[in-house]
Amino acid sequence: MATQDLNLEKRTHTRSEEREQEDRFYTPVIVKRIDQSVRHPDDTLQKAIHEGLRQHDRTTTSLFLSAIAAGMILGFAAMAVSVGAQIPGEIATAVDRRLAMAILYPFGFIVCIMSGTQLFTEQTATAIYPFLDRKIGVLSLLRVWLVVLAGNLLGALVSSYLISSSDPVILAHDGYNYIAKHLLEFSSPQLFLSAVLAGWLMAQGGWLIVATPPASSQIVCIYVVTFIIGIGGLHHSIAGAAEAFCYAFLNEGSDWGAVMKFVAVASLGNLLGGSLFVGVLNYGHIKST
Repeated sequence: MATQDLNLEKRTHTRSEEREQEDRFYTPVIVKRIDQSVRHPDDTLQKAIHEGLRQHDRTTTSLFLSAIAAGMILGFAAMAVSVGAQIPGEIATAVDRRLAMAILYPFGFIVCIMSGTQLFTEQTATAIYPFLDRKIGVLSLLRVWLVVLAGNLLGALVSSYLISSSDPVILAHDGYNYIAKHLLEFSSPQLFLSAVLAGWLMAQGGWLIVATPPASSQIVCIYVVTFIIGIGGLHHSIAGAAEAFCYAFLNEGSDWGAVMKFVAVASLGNLLGGSLFVGVLNYGHIKST
């Protein structure tokens, strides 16, 4: 028994010496297991704050060019939806048209968001997290919002002109007319409430992207959120602007005043829905716990 104890003591002493020698030659590393399916809300918020700070740190030129690219990409979302809206009337009900449009609606958003370009309805919440965490001021917040919105609208205008000029090939004229009625026929309060809901969903989609690992799950999150917007007929300021711009370019004598009114009201609604119902609430409930 004593011999066994002695041997155990020798092995323990030897291993202690080996550890000391290893520490002299190697840097200790702590390996932490991370669940790749869902991040903890605390981790998600910290990542969202970090992502927001990155956008605030970018130059105005960089933000603006990225936002232009995003707006141009969403022109293709408008094109796809307009083609889907052209199901022949004799075989299509209103539900059939809406379902076809909702199925096609997310693809432009997937390309836009996964390409890393700056989309206004995603930035409504992302940009506000550092502000709520008192890491940036209100002027920086307004700069990001205004620069991204202006870039998105300019990009949507450019791509809408190019796509409408190619309509003899695309053949989506009737689809744009059908969609424009849905965009421009509502009163300002109705449009504003619809845009609040759309902004809420888009900002929530941005939160889900941060909360999930960079894989196919992010594409699923974008698709689900934008499909809900499409099937509900809710108003997204940038995609809706691209649709309205195409309609105006294809129809001489169009009411550009009504188009710009839509853009203004939808943008304000998206901003309120994303910043308040996602940004403020997510930050508030996670920080309070």
